[in-house]
Amino acid sequence: METETIINRVATSNLITLDLEELYQKGERIVYDLKQNLWQGMILKEKDFRDFLKNNDWTIYQDKFVAITCSVDAIIPTWAYMLLSIHLNPYAKKIIFGNLEDLEMILFDEAINQINTEEYLDKKVIIKGCSKVNVPMSAYLKITNLLQPKVQSLMFGEACSSVPLYKKKKIGE
Repeated sequence: METETIINRVATSNLITLDLEELYQKGERIVYDLKQNLWQGMILKEKDFRDFLKNNDWTIYQDKFVAITCSVDAIIPTWAYMLLSIHLNPYAKKIIFGNLEDLEMILFDEAINQINTEEYLDKKVIIKGCSKVNVPMSAYLKITNLLQPKVQSLMFGEACSSVPLYKKKKIGE
């Protein structure tokens, strides 16, 4: 009785799976809300703010990703954001203006910019869909726009159940 060998066609195919989750930068994300520095929740007093910046323990932001924002409707002078950034800069891994969603988009954008697209030249690529971390929609759009001119085909999902997105036309089509 002859036994049939099972072949994993996915493993032997020439598909390349790109998992955006692997681009996730590990580290704590934190929001610095300038509302804590407002007098009566409305006004930023320069002298008080400078005193706070001078006397605050900035080491608590060591190696953290920081999003600076103001969650209340107040007029914050541009220099205040800049001055805060100067005090955070020696400690934080990354400082942006915005919220945590903005921070994540920027971190993924920077990671995607580091990808060598030549590795995907004329390849069949699947952008993995499910991940344990929250990959921003902007990352999926950016990688699509980056790879489309390079790849032979682009799909989304898993090798066993992918959604075709793009296939390069053959000459004469």
